Amino acid sequence: MRTALVLFVAAFLPRILIAHFLAGEPVWDGHYYDFGAHRIAQGLGYSDDVHVGGAPVWHPWCHYPVGYSAFLGFFYFVFGERAWVPNVVNAAVSSLLPVFTWALAREGLSETRARIAGALVAIHPGLILYSALVMTEPLAALATLMAFWITVRDPHAKRGIALGALMLGVGALVRPQALLVAPFLALRLWDARTPTPFRIGEWRVWGKLLVAAVLACALALVPVLPWTARNCRVMDGCALVSTNAGWNLAIGAFPRATGRFETLRASDGCREVTGQVQQDRCWLHYGLEQIREHPIHWLSLVPAKLGFTFDHESFPVEYLREARPHDWPETRRVAARELLTAVHRFLLIAALLGCIAFVRKGRRPVFAQGLLAALSALLVYVAVTSPSPTFWPLAVACALVPWLPIPGRSEWSSALLLPVSLLATTVFAHAVFFGEDRYHMVVTPVLCILAVAGLRKPAMRRA
Repeated sequence: MRTALVLFVAAFLPRILIAHFLAGEPVWDGHYYDFGAHRIAQGLGYSDDVHVGGAPVWHPWCHYPVGYSAFLGFFYFVFGERAWVPNVVNAAVSSLLPVFTWALAREGLSETRARIAGALVAIHPGLILYSALVMTEPLAALATLMAFWITVRDPHAKRGIALGALMLGVGALVRPQALLVAPFLALRLWDARTPTPFRIGEWRVWGKLLVAAVLACALALVPVLPWTARNCRVMDGCALVSTNAGWNLAIGAFPRATGRFETLRASDGCREVTGQVQQDRCWLHYGLEQIREHPIHWLSLVPAKLGFTFDHESFPVEYLREARPHDWPETRRVAARELLTAVHRFLLIAALLGCIAFVRKGRRPVFAQGLLAALSALLVYVAVTSPSPTFWPLAVACALVPWLPIPGRSEWSSALLLPVSLLATTVFAHAVFFGEDRYHMVVTPVLCILAVAGLRKPAMRRA
């Protein structure tokens, strides 16, 4: 408890100061999240007004996920719709991230390593600056880490999986991608079996894992389904959480795609649509059609998508500059971007080292871990020396290596593999859709955990 309090206070003080002095009017997606929160606080639901015949008519929303707006709307309702409310709320949410990073990490690492992981999250400049933004990423990361912690903390594995899945469903209302990690909660059953997650031949265990994965997916949908029912009732069709998946797929696949966000126009397709659900489905069909007709073009964009996601960190600076341009002259803007990017890249390198064990005995383990270290060094060299910095392969390696049965590997319990699954599903999702650097903020705590996990002793085989 003392460690949790220290981490929270150490994180909260710089975050509340940054939010107080730098936060401005919510911009970009933050404008819509904040507008939705005000409407919810006023008892109008997730909606806006459209004018028909000169009179305002209530118009329901579900283009953006509702979770963050509902969360912020609760505090607007309790404390009033004051400008300081999101500042304090976001600072508090962001300050809980190091606490749950530490709590989760200590289930799979030593207490010292776990404390360092929590401290890294507490002092991470990108996360500190992000607390001044009205954006979903800190809350999405917190909900997912809490789900993982609940899963691995409960001494009864099945109950832990069930409770973790329900928490994950709550997080899916903030970030629907959270549902992608639901099957991985079943890894909690594997902890007592073997330190290697993929061991051929234990078919009975595999069957139990499959059943647990299916049940976890089903339970994760329980908190979501009431919102889905609401969408079916008030929208022009049913939508699980939100109606931006089709848009995002089209943005990542249409002829003008660059790998990052581009504005879709009616001239690109979907000219004659009305409701949000109909529009999203139209873009979904359009995106799938583009992938079928031009698969090479779509696949060729994957490096660019992952590059925009993992190669740099500039979104917090650009968001705050958009809100208050006078606070961000060009020299400060460039310096802040370079600082955030440098810290992010260093963290990626450290996270890659977290996949390597410290081996001194055994020819095969020493050779395997030495080869892994050499390949990692090569990736880092290419990332640093390329004309255009290329750090996204490091994120891909961090998402892949912990699953491989490499001789001499360290212990990878569910407390560590679940965070890795968040990184892996994030890599997958943005390879499919499109990339922006703000999307890696959700996995920054995961990178901090991996960064302190390096050079551990090889795992001991259990019976």
